[in-house]
Amino acid sequence: MNAKNEPDNFWSLIKKGNMSSATAAIGNTGLAIVKGIAATITGSGAMFASTMHSVADAVNQAFVFVGSVLAEKKPTRRFPTGFGRVINIFCMIAVIVVTLMAYETIREGIHLLNHPAEAHGFWLNVIVLVLSIAVDGFVLIKAMKEVVREARVEAIGWGIVRASFRNVSKAAPPTRLVFYEDIVATTGAILALLAVIVTTVTSFELLDGISTVLIGLLMIAVAFRVGYDNMIGLIGVAAPLDIEAKVAKLIFSESKVVDINQMRIVQEGRYYHVEALIELQPGLSLASADDIKFQIRDKLLHDPDIADVTLGIIEDMGIQDWKPETK
Repeated sequence: MNAKNEPDNFWSLIKKGNMSSATAAIGNTGLAIVKGIAATITGSGAMFASTMHSVADAVNQAFVFVGSVLAEKKPTRRFPTGFGRVINIFCMIAVIVVTLMAYETIREGIHLLNHPAEAHGFWLNVIVLVLSIAVDGFVLIKAMKEVVREARVEAIGWGIVRASFRNVSKAAPPTRLVFYEDIVATTGAILALLAVIVTTVTSFELLDGISTVLIGLLMIAVAFRVGYDNMIGLIGVAAPLDIEAKVAKLIFSESKVVDINQMRIVQEGRYYHVEALIELQPGLSLASADDIKFQIRDKLLHDPDIADVTLGIIEDMGIQDWKPETK
């Protein structure tokens, strides 16, 4: 799917895969094992809920990483627009996994509300949950940095947090999935830790069930958000307005371009397909017009997020068609 002439072999595809999802898959696999052992020993419902979320995250991120690798395959004769939407399919599978895990988590929470269970192993729970917050927090920070990088915005320090929330819609589908899931994972671990501490030092045992249900509901919220994003991605969604403006600016940077008669930019995965009909100054020879078209195409393809460009050229019609402010 990349315009660069790089070999389409196994290792080159792996290197192009989404590193945020790979990191999250490895981290959550380790957390799921540790949390599962702790939940079995202590009987904590909140720990069980946190375990379910880590299992869901580990499975999801592994799926998503594979999808991000396949999405990088170059276009073929049978699939001329490439494989960008493959990642949306894999993310939809991840949504199903999250939904199933959320159902089990909520069911366990309701059971604990009706039949509160006494948890044991306070310090084991605390150590595991603090470890979970540290690991999920690390993955979340990495995802935030990835969002900022993919959105092509400048941010440092705490500005990365604000910039990531503002620009998450511009990130690749797998990065968005990691971002949303690790917000829930970190929040869920904090809720679980709070439940473990409160139920240990007070008689309010219902908090274990309440926190378990809340974690399940947060997982449902992530499933709906990610599901919506990838559903429109599968249908084929227009590029954000700032991407459209950037492409228009590159086209108008050629002095002989008078107007853009029409333009369509479709987003597939993290790549964009540009189709435009541009108007040139009257009186140009066909050879000159072709040269200008190819120069504009090369400028656009220089952007790593633009996969392919189809341009048409016509003579200026005397009517200004391109009005960015009305888009």
